[in-house]
Amino acid sequence: MFTGIVESVATLLKVDSEGTNKTFSFQSPIASEFKIDQSISHNGVCLTVVAVEGDTYKVTAIEETLLKTNLGDLTIQDKVNLERCMPANGRFDGHIVQGHVDQTAVCTSVEARDGSWLFDFEYDASTGNLTVEKGSICINGVSLTVFNSETSSFRVAIIPYTYEFTNFHSLKAGDRVNLEFDILGKYIKRILGSYTA
Repeated sequence: MFTGIVESVATLLKVDSEGTNKTFSFQSPIASEFKIDQSISHNGVCLTVVAVEGDTYKVTAIEETLLKTNLGDLTIQDKVNLERCMPANGRFDGHIVQGHVDQTAVCTSVEARDGSWLFDFEYDASTGNLTVEKGSICINGVSLTVFNSETSSFRVAIIPYTYEFTNFHSLKAGDRVNLEFDILGKYIKRILGSYTA
């Protein structure tokens, strides 16, 4: 389980194909702290570390993950947001994040606003996922608060710290991002959807 508080970014160095899978080699300043078999969130996708050497490490993504997330869009030198699993005695500084991407969205606009940035996103609402005003959303592994919540779109505000220390500073209109909707909202929607009086 994660909280959507990014610890660091990793830079993609190499991609190796193994059948329909892809193994990504990343470089990160915290890689030396990783252990083989550890779960790490990459842009909100939970992946298992399969090798570590100094400040580089490898993770493997299966075909379904590549198709349903933006990991398949990555090119060499792209940066991803990293978060290790929350320790049992840790704080919930963000919100409950599973590392299971529900779907992707497209960034439709980026607007600088007096020291912060406003990002607009659109997603396919036919999947049944939804946002709520002032609710939580995880975008590329970052826990954020939704506003301007509509049926298939929403907006978030990014403060300078988040902009600088995540890959939001490289995000532009037309880019695809990973979305994980609030788990509490998903359970409530499921319960209400299956309830009959």
